[in-house]
Order: sequence, then C-alpha cells, then structure tokens
Amino acid sequence: MRKSKTHHIRHAIYEIRVEREGKIRINSQIRAQKVRLVNEEGEQAGILSREEALRIAQEKGQDLVEVAPQADPPVCRILDYGKYKYQQEKRKKKAKKKSVNTIKEVRLSYRIGEHDFEVKVRKICRFLKEGYRVKLSLRFKGREMIYQEQGKKILERASKEIEEVGKAETRPSMSRRVIEQYLMPKLDK
Repeated sequence: MRKSKTHHIRHAIYEIRVEREGKIRINSQIRAQKVRLVNEEGEQAGILSREEALRIAQEKGQDLVEVAPQADPPVCRILDYGKYKYQQEKRKKKAKKKSVNTIKEVRLSYRIGEHDFEVKVRKICRFLKEGYRVKLSLRFKGREMIYQEQGKKILERASKEIEEVGKAETRPSMSRRVIEQYLMPKLDK
C-alpha cells in the first residue's frame, strides 16, 4: 500500500511539472470529460464529450489538441499536431530573436595605433552587421585624464568610419574615468 501512495505522489508531481513546462495535451492525454471543440477552420463546433471530439478528429485524420486547458470547459482544436508544434517553435524563435538586444563592447585607447584602429573598426562593423548594438569604451588610468579630448576624437572617428553599417546612438560621454559611446545598426528597409 505504501508503494502505491509514493507512486501516486510522484505521478502528481509529474503532472504539475508537465503543466508548468507548458506541455500540450493531445488526443488521449486530455483529461477533461467535456471540451469546447474548435474545428480546422477556427469555427466553434460546440461543447462535446472528449470521446466524441476524439472520434471527429480521428475521422478527419487530425489530432485533438488542448489549446486552452484553463478554460471551463477546456478548449480543444482539431489540427495536425506536428505542424502546430513546428509553427509554435518558429514563433518562439522569432520572438526570441526580436527580444535579444545584446550589447557588444569594444575597448579602445587614446594612443591606439593606425592598424589596431582599423582592426577594431572591422570588428565593430561585423557586430553591427550581425544586428548587435556596440558600446565603444575608452578607459583612462592615472594621469591619462589629460588626454580626454584625444579620446573623444578617437570615438568620433570610429563612429564616422562605420556610417555605412551603423550610426551613433549617443554622443561620447564621460563617466568617472571612462568615455563611452553607443552605436546601433542601420535598419534595413
């Protein structure tokens, strides 16, 4: 008897975990006795028993998918589950791609050499082409603070060099011992 209780508890925990992870119930996994059925065209077919809805879905060669389990009764839709899952993944990736707003940082020096500067500009251009925002930073140590004007000129020169692929989002600004400037990619039309 004790073994079955433990099994039941594990099963209950699994069910909660499944619901939290957003797993979608299909066909025989649907637990509700009555469901609100929506057909392939998106039209409501009314409230039916789970068995009746499953029979209709199987006749059409489709799956019965629970799309709104929290509704009363749960809303189930007749559709091809493989296709539905693929569309959901595609939407999720697209939303994630739009929401990613990663900033790449490129550090420069007020006494940077010409070749090193060109290498940094190429790196900045690559980041901007990939759609990232770029933070240019120039850090001063000790007595280097007297070269702030040279540092600002370096940042302005870098932002002019990348005008084909991006533009300056902010002007060079000084905070503590660092001059920063943000660049953003040009939006393609």
